[in-house]
Amino acid sequence: MEIILLERIEKLGTIGDVVTVKDGYARNFLLPNKKALRANEANRKVFEANRSKIEADNAARRSEAEGHAGNVEGKSVVLIRASSNSGQLYGSVSVRDIVDALNADGAGVSKSMIVLERPIKTIGVFDVKVALHPEVTVMVKVNVARSPDEADQQAKGVDVIAAMFEDEAAEAAAAAGDFEAGNGEEPEAEAPAPAASAADANADEGEEA
Repeated sequence: MEIILLERIEKLGTIGDVVTVKDGYARNFLLPNKKALRANEANRKVFEANRSKIEADNAARRSEAEGHAGNVEGKSVVLIRASSNSGQLYGSVSVRDIVDALNADGAGVSKSMIVLERPIKTIGVFDVKVALHPEVTVMVKVNVARSPDEADQQAKGVDVIAAMFEDEAAEAAAAAGDFEAGNGEEPEAEAPAPAASAADANADEGEEA
């Protein structure tokens, strides 16, 4: 389907561009959200008649978003979640989780602004894009950890899962060293005394006679 863009769409174009997109993308997202118009003759005339206002409104929203960016960019939020020993979460971190954490810190963002390329399913620190406007994006950090202490370590750049495996390996190596040093060795058995020979027995009998 051919459409006329009413705002900048990443990887498609900017205001006024006529582009071709999949029908489903246009019908389910672009058209109902008023991000585009069908590219027919009537809509072309409507767009050109209103182009100045559309561009002015977009500039006003962009300016507002740029002012808002300072309150969001660089924020870091912590989400405490349960996980396996390998760091896999029992579930995943959702866009709503991120929005709630950011807004609790005064960010003032909505779900539609969060650009999450893939679900977060492991502990760690993740860079997440926030689109305050089609032309204004900022980055925030989402620190997913099993405890506040682990979150602090991750914020300092520590890979807590790798550190945990290193500690376990060190403990195993220490235990193996103790065993080799004698803690697990069996004492050597003493050699049995040699049995008396028949000649010795005869000699003893002769002395007694």
